[in-house]
Amino acid sequence: MIREYCEKDEESWLRCRVLSFLHTAYYDNVLRRKEKYSHSSVELVAIESGQVVGLIDVEYEREPKTVCTLCSSLGGMIWNIAVHPDFQRRGIGAQLLLAAEQKLKERDIFELEAWTRDDPWVNDWYRKNGFKKISSYLHVFIEGEEVHDAVHSSIAGLKPLEAFAHYSGEDSEKIRKKFNRVHECRGYYKKLQ
Repeated sequence: MIREYCEKDEESWLRCRVLSFLHTAYYDNVLRRKEKYSHSSVELVAIESGQVVGLIDVEYEREPKTVCTLCSSLGGMIWNIAVHPDFQRRGIGAQLLLAAEQKLKERDIFELEAWTRDDPWVNDWYRKNGFKKISSYLHVFIEGEEVHDAVHSSIAGLKPLEAFAHYSGEDSEKIRKKFNRVHECRGYYKKLQ
């Protein structure tokens, strides 16, 4: 059953999201509270036996370029989409997307944007569901000995131990060779019919 998210779903929503991200490039993107959005949003959950087994959150605009960067007019940004591992490959993600798209169209939103890292099966899912890759940049995790050459503090006594950075320069191979954990973050776009 797909329905709107409500506050009593929060713990189950968090568990579903954590478990679905566990074996992806977002494995360490753990939330302790469900995000709240500055703009209007469509927040749906798939429920089975009283538990959240899938979720989608789309924040959408009432003024262009206030949420989305790839959309040419009013758009919606998929911030979270996840299906519990025990329920994957049953079409739940596609059903959630379709339900969210319908709600967006009812609100005169006809463009959709999403960003994801370089997990092949996730990117295949977006393409299979009508999205086109438009843009990308690198997510760079700087850890251990890598920090000493890359990150410096101007505050006396503050020693950086790890860092997360975005790289949008021209020499992505140099960055990939210099740091152990680098992911391509890919921007997808879809025109809603």
